[in-house]
Amino acid sequence: MEQLSAKPVTVYAFNGSNAVEKQDFLATEEPLEIRIEYGPDHHRVIKSLSVTMRTPGADEDLVRGFLFTEGIIRHPAELKAVRVMDALPGAQDEGNIVLAQLDPAATFDIQRLDRHFYTTSSCGVCGKTSIDAVKMAGACNVVKPPSKALNVDVMYTLSDTLRQAQDTFTLTGGLHAAALFDFSGRLLAVREDVGRHNALDKLIGHCTFNNSIPLNDAILLLSGRASFELLQKAAMAGIAVVCAVGAPSSLAVATADAFGITLIGFLREKRFNLYTRHAGL
Repeated sequence: MEQLSAKPVTVYAFNGSNAVEKQDFLATEEPLEIRIEYGPDHHRVIKSLSVTMRTPGADEDLVRGFLFTEGIIRHPAELKAVRVMDALPGAQDEGNIVLAQLDPAATFDIQRLDRHFYTTSSCGVCGKTSIDAVKMAGACNVVKPPSKALNVDVMYTLSDTLRQAQDTFTLTGGLHAAALFDFSGRLLAVREDVGRHNALDKLIGHCTFNNSIPLNDAILLLSGRASFELLQKAAMAGIAVVCAVGAPSSLAVATADAFGITLIGFLREKRFNLYTRHAGL
């Protein structure tokens, strides 16, 4: 389980005209700069890759997942090390800079470091272009189908199990979560973050580090809505079933359909909507 990342604050809680001073907790939000080191041993290059606002904790997993879902690396072996910069001489911004060191033999599209990633929801590209970009980065057209059929009764247990595992959310009420379950409903892993895409990157980064990719026999549950960028990350990780407590976007549904992903939305209590049907429901 992740370490809690919350900060105490004094608030005045109003109930009608009455106010009570009490202690509350806020989810921590801090910037994280991801730097990448690449190239042959005789000519290593360090470049700033991205800055994201995240909840501290599992930062190494966040970086691993980000590099994998953005197509910078295709296999965990291409990532030599992930190092928090405060462990390096002369580092600034203690704990908020992480250096990803690629293996000298790793190859990738260096030009992508100098332009915006296609995964942002505000990138302005059309749906077909977005989906095609994911297919090119992932070097595949569809995810591997699961070896088992989904059980409706199991689906109804997932939300409650996730909520019980959200330690920091329980304390603060201010975090998104991404969780993996097996087809029997057993919780495999969960990650929380102020950013829904960061929570999923942390989860996928954990799985890549443990050589669990592809995840076609796991169920991904998102605590909020399902957007295009979350579905593209799921596709990159080979996740065949994606469920969300909230609604999907139109491009999320199109992406799920293009990659053979079963997409479920509004998974609450004893109901859900099935938007794409690929896993035997």
